[in-house]
Amino acid sequence: MVPDDRLLHVTPALAIPRAELVFRATTGGGPGGQHVNRSATRVELWWNVEDSPSLSPEQRDLLLSRLAHRIDKRGRLRLVSGTRRSQTMNRDDVIGRFVNVVGSALAVKPIRRPTRPSRAAVERRLETKRRQSEQKRRRQRVDREDE
Repeated sequence: MVPDDRLLHVTPALAIPRAELVFRATTGGGPGGQHVNRSATRVELWWNVEDSPSLSPEQRDLLLSRLAHRIDKRGRLRLVSGTRRSQTMNRDDVIGRFVNVVGSALAVKPIRRPTRPSRAAVERRLETKRRQSEQKRRRQRVDREDE
C-alpha cells in the first residue's frame, strides 16, 4: 500500500486531508536581523474543527472540549512554528505538532482503578515509621532524674 501524501494520518480512525489545512507564512519575530525581518519563514496552520467533514460528531465534541483553550470563537485551531530558518522546515514542524496535538486530544484515557496497598507494603511503611521515631527519640536530651 502506497502512503497518500494528501492525507495526514492522525490516529488509525482519523485521516485529515491536507486540503482542510490553511497555511500562512509571515515574518518571524525576535532577534535575527535582516534575515528574520525580510523572510517569511514563520508558518501558521489553521484548521476549522467545527466545519471539518473528516470528523465524526463524537470526535468533534471531544476536540472542542479538550482543545477549548486553543480554539478561537469561529471554531478554528491555530498552531504556529517559527523556530526554524526555512519555511519548509517550519511547515513540517507545525504539521508534526498538529498531528501530535489532535492525536493526543483524541486519545482515550484509561480508566483509573483505585488500588489498596498490600499488607506487606503497609507493614514496611509502619516499620520505617517506628524506626524513624525511635531514632529521633534517641537524639533527644536525657534528663538526669531518669537515670
